[in-house]
Amino acid sequence: MNKFSIIFFERKFPSANMILVKDRFSILIDTGFGSDAKGTEQLIKEVGVLPEELHLIVNTHYHSDHVGGNCHFQKNYDVTIAAHKWEADLINSCDSEACSSEWLDQPVEPYRVDIKLSDNDEIITGNRTLKVLHTPGHTLGHISLYEPEEKILICGDLFQKNDIGWINIFREGVASVQRSMESLDRLSTLPMQKAYSGHGPLIENPIASLDAARQRFEKWLSTPEKISWHACKRIFAYALIIQNGLVKEEASNYLLKCGWFQDFARYSFQLQPEEFVKILLDEMVRSGAASWHNNRLIATTPYLAPQREWMNKNIKPKDWKSHDYIV
Repeated sequence: MNKFSIIFFERKFPSANMILVKDRFSILIDTGFGSDAKGTEQLIKEVGVLPEELHLIVNTHYHSDHVGGNCHFQKNYDVTIAAHKWEADLINSCDSEACSSEWLDQPVEPYRVDIKLSDNDEIITGNRTLKVLHTPGHTLGHISLYEPEEKILICGDLFQKNDIGWINIFREGVASVQRSMESLDRLSTLPMQKAYSGHGPLIENPIASLDAARQRFEKWLSTPEKISWHACKRIFAYALIIQNGLVKEEASNYLLKCGWFQDFARYSFQLQPEEFVKILLDEMVRSGAASWHNNRLIATTPYLAPQREWMNKNIKPKDWKSHDYIV
């Protein structure tokens, strides 16, 4: 008889963390960035689960660092994928807004969502049950998962040990901070022994991290510019990771073609995008989010650069219907 266990994979960028629930029906929660898909497969094999044995993939939300391996597992092993119903509808209709991929300039290979999840749904793993909790904020369809016997929370990008998920006011709404705080309030009522987030280490004191997250959101409500600065630095640092840095001459052209950069410059900071380029570049260096190396701006967080040939495919949801290997 299979014994229930949870295996936590703390991963380098560009991939988000993963959680493998080993049980009679093994479940993989999130699948990393697309360029890491074969590495994702190897990680689960090393702990004794073959990809074809996966009962289900569950996505906490549809950003590229969490769903990038979906295509690989679905196409090669026909693994069933589950996600919140709102995000599932965007994915399955190949909506150009799916994954915020176009706006963020983050490639995602095509996949479909087979099971549409709703709040309070239950996912049976064999010996245990994971409860689905709709926890919007970081995205509108963000979910967390709770296992009541061992009091384990899987919280995606809602909060981390020492940080919070960035807030996308342009795609998820200006009330996303309030939604995040309501989601935190809901989770704070659960008995929790430990929590696993989408980035950073295991959270051994979830209530302390949750309280710190709430305090930070409260500060953001009084100084909304902080929301935009946090988002811009997170998004641009991630762009530097998947681009493996940008030379000074490329950085300006790259930023000016990005939807997120245009929106934050014009509407959050009331600047022309051309004016905001130098301001953001300077802030990336000042804050330690990036640094210059031989005229190339590099993200300071540890990462594994995607293969250039993978990035050159540059697949976005608007391409999915016409692509050769849509699943």
